Amino acid sequence: MLRRPWLLAALLALAALAIPAVASAAGAGAGSGDAIVVVSGEVTVERGETVGGVFVASGDTRIAGRVDGDVVVLSGDVVVSGRIEGDLFTAGGIARLLPSAEVTGDVQYGDEHPLVSADARVHGDVTEQDWPEVGGFLPWIGGLVVWLAVSLSMLVLGSLLLLIAPRAADSLYARSREKAGPTIAIGVAIAIALPLSALLAAVTLVGLPLAVGIGLALLPLGAVAYAASAYALGRRIVEAPRGRMLSFLAGLAILRLAALVPILGALIGIAALIFGLGLIGAAIGAARQPADQAPAQSPGI
Repeated sequence: MLRRPWLLAALLALAALAIPAVASAAGAGAGSGDAIVVVSGEVTVERGETVGGVFVASGDTRIAGRVDGDVVVLSGDVVVSGRIEGDLFTAGGIARLLPSAEVTGDVQYGDEHPLVSADARVHGDVTEQDWPEVGGFLPWIGGLVVWLAVSLSMLVLGSLLLLIAPRAADSLYARSREKAGPTIAIGVAIAIALPLSALLAAVTLVGLPLAVGIGLALLPLGAVAYAASAYALGRRIVEAPRGRMLSFLAGLAILRLAALVPILGALIGIAALIFGLGLIGAAIGAARQPADQAPAQSPGI
């Protein structure tokens, strides 16, 4: 039983960060009998499937099959039409128990009262949880977990890129030292052109594979662009002869701390994405031009 749901929520945050392989796919692991741990994304346990538990930081959940354990959702709605052999706990969302739903334990909630059908069976109690120890912080844990997951992902991605292509990082920084206007214009053009191209290609059956390819490339390209902006920003602060890695860490720390600020953080993130796309585009364009002299070498990582 979930006697201390806020403690389980904290454990969920740690588990979600420790299991990146199941951190996003809807229905990840369903049918295997293992627990599903998701940082951000929808989860579905289909009818006839059995899992060991469902733990979601941020995302909607649908239980049509069987869960041999607890269902914990920190931020998102839950629809149950199957069987839960344990407790159901929602922190920031609403739970709907359909006529065929069965929960052998308790149904606990922290925000909206669950909608329980008259024919649904709940063997335990339906209670609202009060967490004086953490005040109103618990509903925000889901967002914090997502923030941590993105931060760690960007740290790993940027570090790998620096190890694989350190001179490419130097080229990106060199482009950032030029006039910002053209770089931003290139970034805006790329940010508009790629999604628009995918949309236009999807109109025709022949262009559908191209549209899918462009769509799949947008997320990793955006991540690389964000890392490029972090490096360029950090290099302005931690200049040569200090190492590239230290520069990247400084820039990433600034961007990720800014991301914690509502609205402003989102605007800064969009600006970093566009500027990073501009840096990549400008660097590619410069690489296609014959160089009169070799670029200056920066110290190693």
